[in-house]
Amino acid sequence: MTRVVELVEHAPAVSVALPDEAGRAVAALRIADAVPDTYSPGRWLLRAGSRVGAVTVAVPGHDDPLTLRIVPNVPIVRLFFLLGHSLDPTGAWRDGEVGVAEHRDLLPALAHAVERQVDRALRQGLLQGYRVTEETSMVVRGRIRETEQIRRRFGATLPVEVTYDDFTTDIAENRILRAAVERLLRLPGVPREVRRRLLHQRTRLADATVPVRGRPLPAWRPSRLNARYHHALHLARAVLEGASPEHGPGGLRVEGFLFDMNRLFEDFVTVALRDALRGSGHTARLQDRHHLDEASAVRMRPDFVLYGPDGIPCAVADAKYKAEKRGGYPDADLYQMLAYCTALGLRAGHLVYAKGNASHTAHRVRHTGIMIHQHALDLNQEPAGLLADVEEVAWRMRNG
Repeated sequence: MTRVVELVEHAPAVSVALPDEAGRAVAALRIADAVPDTYSPGRWLLRAGSRVGAVTVAVPGHDDPLTLRIVPNVPIVRLFFLLGHSLDPTGAWRDGEVGVAEHRDLLPALAHAVERQVDRALRQGLLQGYRVTEETSMVVRGRIRETEQIRRRFGATLPVEVTYDDFTTDIAENRILRAAVERLLRLPGVPREVRRRLLHQRTRLADATVPVRGRPLPAWRPSRLNARYHHALHLARAVLEGASPEHGPGGLRVEGFLFDMNRLFEDFVTVALRDALRGSGHTARLQDRHHLDEASAVRMRPDFVLYGPDGIPCAVADAKYKAEKRGGYPDADLYQMLAYCTALGLRAGHLVYAKGNASHTAHRVRHTGIMIHQHALDLNQEPAGLLADVEEVAWRMRNG
């Protein structure tokens, strides 16, 4: 019987009876912070960080697998808004189409959302396209690969090494959707009805090859022809990027799905800022590469750099998935932003936090004239209010 332990994102640690192998696996795979409980042998102190979701750890020789459910601080429906906006800021599927409000936990909501989007994508049938195929054949089809023919066949006439374009449903788009469906079907905690519908989608995608685990996913490009697949492919990517390792140290079996809230918040803020500044004549670059020193030995990558019409940086921002504590935000964030402003020659920098005691504060650095702004976004508010707050940050960046 599976034992379920529920942790809350960034909440105090809890003491859990746990085999040492499982405790070490939780720590090594960074599922949560895990250290032995010095006061209670056989127990571990578990504390969730910014990764949320559900993971099951099965230890060889132990009959009871452990499932860790890590609950986010924001409501599930708001988490999906952040995800949806970062994947597709047009908002075509975020409002009312995903329908995750009925689910309390992240994994059931995600599986439900993916199944609905895959179903919408496939309603008109599987997308077909041309795929380059290389194979050994007894008949000539397409073009003969002369180099391979000589290397492998030593001048023999048959079989023939050929390459040709095949019009098929076994294309990148269908492969990615099937990979996401297969991944969800292996995860614990997917509701029975959702699992049944996922099995139906797998049947519809049966002709698509499942990508080999551990290898990069096949590449696809958005186009008019695959437009009905876009939303499903965006969600599929989120599923496949958030998959946890399936095997841990010492033969442990680890299955689950985790979202990194740090990355999710960063993606939302940078995409929302870029969208808010569109049409202003400025250019936004995400994760822009720069160097702190003149010798270019110390690298830095601000989350968001805004360039003016002249191509010169005019603003910089960094997203921090942190809430302001009683003592304020960490001073290290201010020092980091000061370094960004100094290296980029800017008079102002912007730190965007997940929550704070005030929506905006500013610090002028002595002897430099540099102003560092600290903005706080309340993730619990409605999407319209959240986007309005992001637009205010964008206005301050654009107007100095």
